[in-house]
Amino acid sequence: MYKTSVKLGALNGIKTTWTLGKVIFPVTLFVVLLQHTPILPWVIRLIEPFMGIFGLSGDAAIPLVLGNFLSLYAGIAGILSLDLTVKEVFIIAVMMSFSHNLFIESSVAMKVGVPFWIILTVRIGLAVISAITIHLLWNGGQEMAQYGMLPVQDEQVTGLFPVTMLAFKKAFIGVVQLAVIVMPLMIVIQLLKDYKWLDIFSRWVAPFTRMLGMKENTSTTMASGLVFGLAYGAGVMIQAVKEDGVSKKDVTLAFIFLVACHAVVEDTLIFIPLGIPVLPLLIIRLVTAIILTWIVASVWRQADIAREGKVV
Repeated sequence: MYKTSVKLGALNGIKTTWTLGKVIFPVTLFVVLLQHTPILPWVIRLIEPFMGIFGLSGDAAIPLVLGNFLSLYAGIAGILSLDLTVKEVFIIAVMMSFSHNLFIESSVAMKVGVPFWIILTVRIGLAVISAITIHLLWNGGQEMAQYGMLPVQDEQVTGLFPVTMLAFKKAFIGVVQLAVIVMPLMIVIQLLKDYKWLDIFSRWVAPFTRMLGMKENTSTTMASGLVFGLAYGAGVMIQAVKEDGVSKKDVTLAFIFLVACHAVVEDTLIFIPLGIPVLPLLIIRLVTAIILTWIVASVWRQADIAREGKVV
């Protein structure tokens, strides 16, 4: 049974890597090329005048654009290059925790059947609302932030051919990193399924998923997204939708929860070197995810009841 499980898990891992790689490779290629054009600086200049709404200086547009176009690491590198207050860094961190790596993570959501515009609207909406709320309610954090690490220097290249090669290199590395995570992950998930351990886990989290309006077979999807994030956890999500019969409604609710609160370990610890309180950051994400998902599930349930009433 063990060998069969490993073989089946590896096969699922290859299929999942191929499915997600077809998204990650071209998107990464495009974004890296975009990074070496005048378009990214133009976008930064475009949104600089609106930073005051969030209680941020114009320079804060740099990490926000980098974080949303590229990744959290790129956004943090942008923060480290600026002189900002603790409050400004915290606001940027909260915004980027909700809204980062938009192209890849939102494209991956489409592979599970969640509309691109829903993910985009929820993530950007949460970032904007949270920033304005913190700006209006928190009067502290006016001291200058003390960073605990230096920015990671990206490869500096010029010229069409070197930039293109760099883009292909990063796109390829992105797919390799995906495979390194997804392959063993799918094998472990297959073992957990075959040895019935996932059934036990599903029973444990069933009250929580039911509270949020989802069936207990959504538990694998939720756990993978919480631990591994949207991009890497999507491999398990895709498999769960196929094998566990997760409905479109449940997977949509799961993704709404996960866009607000995913990769909770990595995405929280990564902000520690910035000198900001990370526990409030985690609490904000978790509470927001629970409230938002519960509201959407309630509205959805009422709409279903109203629709069934009309049919009768």
